[in-house]
Amino acid sequence: MKTMSKIPHRLYLTEEQMPKQWYNLRADMKEQPDPMINPGTMQPVQAEDLYPVFCEKLVQQEMDAVTRYIDIPEEVLEMYKIYRPSPLVRAYNLEKALNTPARIYYKFEGNNTSGSHKLNSAIAQAYYAKEQGLDGLTTETGAGQWGTALSEACAYFGIPLTVYMVKVSVEQKPYRKAIMETFGSSVIASPSDTTNVGRAMLNDDPSTGGSLGCAISEAVEKATTTPNHRYVLGSVLNQVVLHQSIIGLETKIAMDLLGEYPDIVIGCAGGGSNLAGLIAPYMRDKLTGKFETRIVAVEPASCPSFTRGKYAYDFCDVGRSTPMAKMYTLGSDFKPSANHAGGLRYHGMSPILSKLYHDGFMEAVSVEQTKVFEAATLFAKVETILPAPESAHAIRVAVDEALKCKETGKAKTIIFGLTGTGYFDMSAYTSYINGAMTDYIPTDEDLQRSFSTLPKVPEIM
Repeated sequence: MKTMSKIPHRLYLTEEQMPKQWYNLRADMKEQPDPMINPGTMQPVQAEDLYPVFCEKLVQQEMDAVTRYIDIPEEVLEMYKIYRPSPLVRAYNLEKALNTPARIYYKFEGNNTSGSHKLNSAIAQAYYAKEQGLDGLTTETGAGQWGTALSEACAYFGIPLTVYMVKVSVEQKPYRKAIMETFGSSVIASPSDTTNVGRAMLNDDPSTGGSLGCAISEAVEKATTTPNHRYVLGSVLNQVVLHQSIIGLETKIAMDLLGEYPDIVIGCAGGGSNLAGLIAPYMRDKLTGKFETRIVAVEPASCPSFTRGKYAYDFCDVGRSTPMAKMYTLGSDFKPSANHAGGLRYHGMSPILSKLYHDGFMEAVSVEQTKVFEAATLFAKVETILPAPESAHAIRVAVDEALKCKETGKAKTIIFGLTGTGYFDMSAYTSYINGAMTDYIPTDEDLQRSFSTLPKVPEIM
């Protein structure tokens, strides 16, 4: 597609151009993800099964596979306007540093206090909780971005929040905990002695650094045993993928204004929500046969759900209290290495993305964290934004693809998601700069131990 002769460094849409609806990717999927399974009945989950755990409106969004566009509530739009539309940036300085003919763009989602894209779904989930008249919410957080975002949103709507934060992250990022508490949230290191699941984990391994799956179990237990409380999740779920679609919708509008269409769209993947949000309109074009583009998920080599996981039914938490989802998984018992910096430490992947990957609509690669931080420091030097370690996974592969363009002499258009900033990750940056950072890649034996615990699920008719 023909491009403009001079593209600005940053393109901001106006408030009037900001999307007023979320896009439901499942509406254009000819083959749907397999249904979640109720572990008690071993039958597909029904909406009423989820009402004790999630807000009712969110359950409806979770189960909806037919409504293509869903109106964004006016109250949510008003809070969005505090930090959205977010900028689409042409990475001219990175292109120059790489001496590549590639045109590199990134969608920057870090212009809010949480420093990440997570606020897009946090606002929606807090709004629906307020609308339902709940007395409080519970959640988990790994690196702290989701906990921070939800703390912001709950403070805005006046909803009390309890956050179970993975213990190793609490130790690595005490200021993440502090900012959540600044917004009024109660933050508990997980595993904790406040839940049955947490006490069992500590009894089994008192020195454990915890995992996202364990924190989820604690948050779900707390919500379901506290009157008029519900649990909310910042990734993986269909409802979260829906809310994050605003990232891609804004990107598509901006790229259309520039006369550009990407050859490659790249995003980091932990649970998959930011990636799904970024790629949503471009995946729609692939599914409907309108355009074809490469879509690449990037995950850490230390937690390789797509690239080395199994496509199987699994629990979404360690305590096995949640419904089972068909997804790429390392097993709910998998615990990422404590030396892994940042988020992207969840054992599974979005069922929507898992199905699209399984059916060949997207690719996945895994990268070691020393290579990730090499790309992160280069990006910081030339583009003047310190990226979150999660985002730096996407930067790594964007750099690699741009260098391929240099080798072949072919100019391709590349978009990646800059999902957040890395100002709470300085211990990891220091470790890299000092040469103390190491790479950890689980062995086949490590993974097999987790795979052996996958639940046995009968074929669903």
